[in-house]
Amino acid sequence: MRHFGYMSPAAREGLFFREPCEFSADSPASLLSVALGATLYSPATRPTLADDVMKQAARGVVSMVLCLEDSIDDAEVVGAEANLIRQFTDLAEREPTGAGLPLLFVRVREPGQITDLVARLGPSVRTLSGFVLPKFTEERGSLFLEALAEAEAACGQRLFAMPVLESPELLHLETRGEVLQGIARCVDKYRDRVLALRLGVTDFCSAYGLRRAPDMTAYDVQIVGSVIADVVNVLGRADGTGFTITGPVWEYFRRQERMFKPQLRRSPFLEGSAEELRTALIEHDLDGLLREIELDRANGLLGKTCIHPSHVAPVHALSVVSHEEFTDAQDILRPERGGGGVLRSAYTNKMNEVKPHRAWAESTLRRAEVFGVARDDVGFVDLLAAGLAT
Repeated sequence: MRHFGYMSPAAREGLFFREPCEFSADSPASLLSVALGATLYSPATRPTLADDVMKQAARGVVSMVLCLEDSIDDAEVVGAEANLIRQFTDLAEREPTGAGLPLLFVRVREPGQITDLVARLGPSVRTLSGFVLPKFTEERGSLFLEALAEAEAACGQRLFAMPVLESPELLHLETRGEVLQGIARCVDKYRDRVLALRLGVTDFCSAYGLRRAPDMTAYDVQIVGSVIADVVNVLGRADGTGFTITGPVWEYFRRQERMFKPQLRRSPFLEGSAEELRTALIEHDLDGLLREIELDRANGLLGKTCIHPSHVAPVHALSVVSHEEFTDAQDILRPERGGGGVLRSAYTNKMNEVKPHRAWAESTLRRAEVFGVARDDVGFVDLLAAGLAT
């Protein structure tokens, strides 16, 4: 699979200075954690789940979570598990090698579901990439990760974990530091199996009876923004100890009554039919999503939890590395710059300081590998329009 692989070669050539690389479920974890992109969630109760997976893969989704937890009623769990087994069997029959399928994860409720589901999947387990672990703390997380290791040994296949950080103890100020340190100890012990950490912002808001409006991002809700900052501080460091942390879910996908002006500036949309695209984005409350994606990246988050297919194209368009970013990153990492120093950007609009900007440059080139580098005359509006038109 590859990002933007649904486009024709000619279309990709017109958009990319360097095209996204190909990867598979067997690729190194360091690459897959960057490549997750827009991770689309779907309730495990859907009777057409296999068809849904194939359809979304054809539209550019490279990672999906099939949910047995909060998205379904407690009384539906047994039936949803049985449905998952049928749907995975169907997918394995359609795609015997797993090629063409997105990375598939199951969000479970309890550790025992991991070993049970893997045993029940049988040979079709080859289509499974891992599990999403809800309400993750050190105590609860250890049980989940031990179950994952047991299941992996039983089936002989690599299985990844994606813990969700969403417990009230993490939100509460008096317990946050201790809980974060406990989570850090737990995930470090299983570092080779933790693909990414996900943020459960809806649960954070729930603890205080809050819900952000479509005019606001998660960062505008200050109590939530403070938790995100602390999670990145402890678990997202660029010194080799950190993990990929993904952006929170955007809840809106249809028009709501607005209290504030649209957040999407007109200037990137002034040519051709781009103004029509801007209007469509605003009408579907995606201008707030675009702003939140930019804030995710500015705050050290990569990828995003998505609950609607319309969110995928914006996440991926804004994940592409601009030609300017790529040029700066390459200049900073040139071997002759190993001693440090300051240089003017090739775009002559900024200072690149080699040592302080090195970690940024390295992460930018990792993102460039999986999402590609746009041509110097291509902006996110072009990428977004191309994605939405497909």
